[in-house]
Amino acid sequence: MQRIVTILCLLTVCLGLSAQRAKRVRGEYTYHAPENVTLEEAKRTALERAKIQLIADEFGTVIAQTNTTFTENSEEKSAVDFQSFSASDVKGEWIETIGEPKYSISFEQNMLVVKVRVEGRIREITKAKVEFTAKILCNGTEDRFERSDFKDGDELYLSFTSPTDGYLAVYLLDTNRDAYCLLPYQDDTDGKVFVKHGEDYVFFSIKNKPKDEQTPVQEYNMTCEKGMETNFIYIIFSPNAFAKANDAMSTEWAPRALSYSDFQAWLSRCRRHDKDIVVEMKEITIRKE
Repeated sequence: MQRIVTILCLLTVCLGLSAQRAKRVRGEYTYHAPENVTLEEAKRTALERAKIQLIADEFGTVIAQTNTTFTENSEEKSAVDFQSFSASDVKGEWIETIGEPKYSISFEQNMLVVKVRVEGRIREITKAKVEFTAKILCNGTEDRFERSDFKDGDELYLSFTSPTDGYLAVYLLDTNRDAYCLLPYQDDTDGKVFVKHGEDYVFFSIKNKPKDEQTPVQEYNMTCEKGMETNFIYIIFSPNAFAKANDAMSTEWAPRALSYSDFQAWLSRCRRHDKDIVVEMKEITIRKE
């Protein structure tokens, strides 16, 4: 009898692990862009919506009461109204992209049309994840300075609060497809920063340095070589410790960096091995005066 119980317990564990295993998917999405949207913005939107649609088709959506109805479920797929729909409304997450997305650009009735085909791995979300609060701040360390548009030379800060203890890393992806490690700071080789639950942190600010912080704080000013550039800030948090990315010093004044492809490969590995990890990506623009 004891042997049978042991076998049943092992089967239950295996079934649980199987339910959380990543699934490979592929599909396409067509985005009709408004007049005020650039080609690059339209490509990013099309790709994000393709990912959301693939997750919704596979795992379904979270039904919530809002001002507008955003889903229509059927036996085969979920038709998504993206006017009020986001990645937080689906019952899964995008783990990694396989290969490069393929785009097809056309114009219909003077409207930009972007079709994207993408392949990747997704995983069902079986429990609620940690909901931290992260805000990008411009030229000030209080939450009222939250902004996504910067001018050349503006100061960058990050406010962060988590309901649980955990580990944090922050990377910035620039237009050259390099990923810079903003946090941990340059002299910290651990690859992550431990944060306490309920504490209000302001990173990249010397005057807001935590008392127990031993590593010298780096402050950042945003720069822009062209008329306007778009950067992406990845905020990576987990209640579990994660491995350091293989970034390295490029110059004395710049943060540690690695290529975009190596960064995505590292992040994909972290996501595959840690179902509790949360990644929030924030888009910012930098303009010349």
